[in-house]
Amino acid sequence: MRIIRFLALALCVALFAVVSSCNSTPTATNPSPQATTSAASSEVTSHSGHAGKPQININSAILSELDKLEAKLGIPALSHKIQASRPYGKTEELVSKNVITQEQFDQIKEMVTIEDIVLTGEAKDVDYMTKLGLMKGHLLVAGELLELQKPDQAEPHIGHPVEEIYADVEEQLQERNVKEFKTALISLQDEVKAGAKDAGKVNTGFKSSMQAVDGAIAVLPENQRTSPNFVLQVINGLLDTANSEYGAAIADGKISQAIEYQDSRGFVAYANTLYKGIAPQVEKENPDVHKVIQQTMAQLTQVWPSPLPPATPVKTTDQVAQLVKTIELNTQKAVKSS
Repeated sequence: MRIIRFLALALCVALFAVVSSCNSTPTATNPSPQATTSAASSEVTSHSGHAGKPQININSAILSELDKLEAKLGIPALSHKIQASRPYGKTEELVSKNVITQEQFDQIKEMVTIEDIVLTGEAKDVDYMTKLGLMKGHLLVAGELLELQKPDQAEPHIGHPVEEIYADVEEQLQERNVKEFKTALISLQDEVKAGAKDAGKVNTGFKSSMQAVDGAIAVLPENQRTSPNFVLQVINGLLDTANSEYGAAIADGKISQAIEYQDSRGFVAYANTLYKGIAPQVEKENPDVHKVIQQTMAQLTQVWPSPLPPATPVKTTDQVAQLVKTIELNTQKAVKSS
């Protein structure tokens, strides 16, 4: 009888352990219907509801993140519509607030969330540098457009770092004792918005803004900024956003949104610059991976032959998505083998 009771007790303990394991969930997330500007809360990295990618917080994501939903559904200006209808108490309110239809929601419901999470450690640093990288991409293409005497087209790319991204990293900038540079960006935007009539002033403001972003990146430890594993994660974030922007730029086989095309050009350009900085290390440690990434990056940069959109897209959105995916898969190989 004692043996039977012992076996019954052991069975109960085992069943309880299995049930507990199945019910375990990440505990770092908190429901938050209120919009927030925290960079750390713009994505939920512990939840991967869409092909292993972080979900997008529809209450706090920057427009570049929301553009991924826009590209997925092919709805022009959807990112602005989502932003204008904040806050959301639950993701289903995208439908009840008439932002998208139920059918469209069903296509993206695994990609979205209203849950916040506080990033820590390397994930926080990757998020920080990726957002500063997006700033760099905007400014790079703005500089090209200024050289082409296109201040009207350059102006939004100077404005977006302030209007879309700065608030998202402001808390981190303060934590890392980075000197405020929002004022410099706004001043430059005002100069360009007024027609960039004082070329010297615009040039000085542009250089100061670029140096400020570089300085913000430089507060990360050098061994981290030069680590292939770290930089490859940043590159993937930039290319993922570039892919979404490119998708949002094209409609009916044509580039209908020049600003989205230019955004994606800037993001890819900076990703390419970052890769060149770590290429010797990747080549030494993973020659096969380096060869694929280098060749694929070269193909990718050819998609944007000029800051001004070509009459016909060089590659389709599917082709660009495949190139980005190829780089992502190979960076994962590099990270796993390190």
